[in-house]
Amino acid sequence: MQLTAGSIYHVYNRGNSRERIFFSSEDYRLFLKNARLYLKPQADILAWCLMPTHFHFLVHANETSVQVTEETGFRRQQFSQAMRQLLSSYTHTVSEQEGRAVGLFLQRTKAVCVSDDREHAAIAFRYIHQSPVRTRLVEKLEDWPFSSFADYAGIRDGKLCNRLLATRLLDLREESVLV
Repeated sequence: MQLTAGSIYHVYNRGNSRERIFFSSEDYRLFLKNARLYLKPQADILAWCLMPTHFHFLVHANETSVQVTEETGFRRQQFSQAMRQLLSSYTHTVSEQEGRAVGLFLQRTKAVCVSDDREHAAIAFRYIHQSPVRTRLVEKLEDWPFSSFADYAGIRDGKLCNRLLATRLLDLREESVLV
């Protein structure tokens, strides 16, 4: 995953063989706690959604995101290293808890640049938030607790997203957030 500072990326991964990656509410909360610990210092998170078998983040790569770090002979950008740490720490905990011996996630996390125009990035923002409705987990976006939608809708005051930056970069208006 190679990011460019100033660009917006749709970052996602899913469980091996499309299996579950979250088994309880506590698992979702643990993943979010680790996202705050590892990802938030390395990039501006604009939106997120955790689903039973996969996750989505919309991130704005900044100067910190693209700095290169070296660990055990591997050179990686800070954001890639942070994602590796997030998935590794979460997998370790959940594997012990669930008695799993195989990896939880697909080998490679995808990062698709969506900042070619503002509309493309705004579509990704809505796509991420609409995932629970599209997959029929809930009927209304606000009913899925593991998404940043509630923060943008004013239902919750979450601290993971940089909502001011998202509003500016994606030209968000209230009606576009709630669609």
